Amino acid sequence: MCEATAYILKNGREEPLVEAVETMEIHHDHVKITSLFGEERRVPARVKALLLVDHKILLEPIEEV
Repeated sequence: MCEATAYILKNGREEPLVEAVETMEIHHDHVKITSLFGEERRVPARVKALLLVDHKILLEPIEEV
């Protein structure tokens, strides 16, 4: 299978967050990501790009004011 991996952009670099992403829910102040293995992460970020051929989900952090 070809599951996607979610990455967070930090200092211009892609840092892996969750592998084998099953679901992703977009909320006002965070993204909830669940893996095929049941790992769940709530990240204060927004989706920057979906690179489907590369199986990547790129997230950028939401700046807190």
